[in-house]
Amino acid sequence: MAKGFDIRRQTGFATVAMACFVILYLPIVLLVVYSFNAGTSVAIWEGFSWRWYQTAWQNEQVQAATIRSLVIASWATVIATSCAVLAALATTRQGTFRGYTFVFAMINQPLMVPEIVTAVALLIFFAMIKVATGYTGLFYLIIAHSAFCIPFAYMPIRARLQGMDLSLEQAAMDLYGTPWRVFRRVTLPQLWPGILAGAMLAFVISLDDVVITEFVKSAGQDTLPTYMLGQLRRVVTPEVNAISTALLAISVVLVIAFFFLSRNKK
Repeated sequence: MAKGFDIRRQTGFATVAMACFVILYLPIVLLVVYSFNAGTSVAIWEGFSWRWYQTAWQNEQVQAATIRSLVIASWATVIATSCAVLAALATTRQGTFRGYTFVFAMINQPLMVPEIVTAVALLIFFAMIKVATGYTGLFYLIIAHSAFCIPFAYMPIRARLQGMDLSLEQAAMDLYGTPWRVFRRVTLPQLWPGILAGAMLAFVISLDDVVITEFVKSAGQDTLPTYMLGQLRRVVTPEVNAISTALLAISVVLVIAFFFLSRNKK
């Protein structure tokens, strides 16, 4: 019996795969290891120490940047997830309508357009508003992050809606349930895993964003990633490694949770 094509059986597949894993993950492993370096070098090991984690924890600039990042990411997550739920309902519960492809493309526009283009466009747009209003608060960063995070929240929510059985919603409507009551009592309880998965993904994307934040932020509005970028331009110490490791740990935990929440259940 002839066997089908299997990429895993091709000559050199294992070697190429292992090389890719080493190139991808070895730098991350080294970053984590050297975050525990007792010395000031990021390349010479001088012993194990929690010194740089303590330094980062006590650094007032790091504290302020961390709080600012969490505030922006939290608001962006709430706004982006709310918009994503409405967009997912509109594109999965209304059937195919005229302009559906255009609407779908517009929702996912931040994924298709280079981030630097979006950042420059937001810079120009918000600069005009800042000149007209004189307001330079965090509102601009929150809106920018929300707009950028919508497609990341939209995809898992839409996938969850498409995998749901419509018979329960149809039965509820046959029993004279209003659209809002059907959504609240039938759709929402089934949709929660997708909403949580989309929210966590949006939170991670917002928390890690550098390009849009660097262009949109005003003076004194550094987030944790932009603070780290500024430090790398001045002097590189294992403190940056320690902060990066903490961000990595948060991202890994949220991504793992996203995986378990978004996988299909029988």
